[in-house]
This record gives sequence, structure tokens and C-alpha cells, in this order.
Amino acid sequence: MSAARPSEGDQLPLGGTARSAKGAPVLKTSRLLAYAIVGVGALIMLAPFYFMFVFATQSRTDIFNVPPPLFFSTELLNNIAVLTTRLPFWKNVGWSLYVGLMSTALTLLFCSMAGYAFAMLEFRFKKALFALVMATMMVPAFMNMIPSFMVMDALGWIDTHRALYLPGAASAFGIFLMRQFAASTVPKELLNAARIDGASELGIYWRIALPLMKPALGTLGLITFISSWNNFMNPLIVMRTAENYTLPLALRSLFSTTSTEWGALMAGSAIATLPLIVLFVISSRQLIAGLTAGAVK
Repeated sequence: MSAARPSEGDQLPLGGTARSAKGAPVLKTSRLLAYAIVGVGALIMLAPFYFMFVFATQSRTDIFNVPPPLFFSTELLNNIAVLTTRLPFWKNVGWSLYVGLMSTALTLLFCSMAGYAFAMLEFRFKKALFALVMATMMVPAFMNMIPSFMVMDALGWIDTHRALYLPGAASAFGIFLMRQFAASTVPKELLNAARIDGASELGIYWRIALPLMKPALGTLGLITFISSWNNFMNPLIVMRTAENYTLPLALRSLFSTTSTEWGALMAGSAIATLPLIVLFVISSRQLIAGLTAGAVK
């Protein structure tokens, strides 16, 4: 007797194993539950941003209505006019952009050079120096406030923007990120072949290693720019005049114990947040890929 052939409805899936009738509904339910939890969490996280943009279009009195306004209004231009009257707002935006770009460029340069050296070169006290760099990450940020101010004052950099981007140009986190990425992705055989061909160490770094580290460079650049754009404490320590304020410090100066222009403040906060939202939406995959690159073989 020949074995009975399965009908079309009884064909096995590609994996060669049949799924039980009860497994599909359970899997579908768990997936829907996971989507629901993620959706609720996303709504909770996005709610402050939504209300910030809504309040940016409301007057100061409308913001404090009960219940608060839930939809956009027509006061955005008036709030921006108040903002530009009280502050040199667009100059503050320009200074934030300048400091962010300078911080990003210098951090990428110095951290990539240091990370390449710690990963690919051999020199005396290499492990001790790397351990010292990593130890600086354990120092709380507030402990650096007074020493940083004293150093900036001694250099004559108070109320200058170089005090905002030069001191942190070689961050321990950036050096660690670039060192780990270079160690896992840059082949030493390729570097040795370049040395045999007569290439200099600087040329090897610039022409061979640096192009291979582009994913980590993109990630570090995004993190550095966002951190610099949102930086409030360092400008608070060294800046003195409103014309030199960066955006977070300028918006903070709008606060008053008697008459805070909340509509203008929300409009400024929305303008300050919008570039970061656009930047993150465009480059979120690059950010995640750079952080996880080299973590999984």
C-alpha cells in the first residue's frame, strides 16, 4: 500500500513543522498586547512635546485655562514677536549652531585620533593611560564646575564661546566609543600592508582607518551635537552677556517671578526642539547602528 499523499490544505510550512491551531491566536494576542504597550508608552512620551507645540500657539492667559487648550491657535507669530523683543533670539540660535558644529568637529577629530591610537598602536603606558581616561567618566559633572570656571578665568575665556567647545573636545565617552569600534572593525593586516608600502601613520589614520570608522563617527557626531545644543550648565557658568547666550540659557532668562511670557517661552522651546526632532528622525537608524556596531560578531 502506498502512503497517502497530503492534500493542498495539509501542506507543511517551509520550515518543515506544522504550527498548532492554538499557537497562532496566542502569538497574535501577545503581539497585539506588545504593540498596545509600546503605543501607550509612545503617547505618554510624546504628550509633552505635543502640548509644547500647542502652547506655542496660545496666549499667556489661554495656557492657564481649565481645562488647558488641546488644539492649535493663532498666537504663534505674536509669541515669536515677544520672544525677539525680549531677547536677541536669532543671534542666540546662531551661537548655539556655531558651538554645536565646532564641538562636533573637534570631538570627532580628537576622539577618533585617540581611539585609533589606543586600538591600533603600541606604546608605553598604553593601558594605564586608557584606564586614566576611563576613570574620568566616574567623576560627577558638578565637581568640575569650580575648577572649570577657574581655568576659563585664568585663560581669559569668560564670556567667549571657545570656552564651550574646546574643554570637552576630547571626551572620555567619545574616545571609548571610537576605540571599541576601531578595535572591532579596522583590520590590523590592512594597516601593516600600508606600512610596508611606506605610508605614514598619519596617512594610514586619515586614508584607511578613518573611512572605516564612519558609522561610529556619525553616531558620535549626533550625540555630541545634541548634547551641545541642549547644554545649559556650561554657558551658565561662563557666559555673561545676553548677546552671547546660547539657546537654552537665553530661554531661561525669560523666566520671571512676576510676569513670565509663557507663550513666548513655549514658542522658543518649540523652535529649539524642532531641529533635534528632525535630526533624530532622519538619523535614528544611523545612531542605533553606530552604537551597536561591533557588539555582535
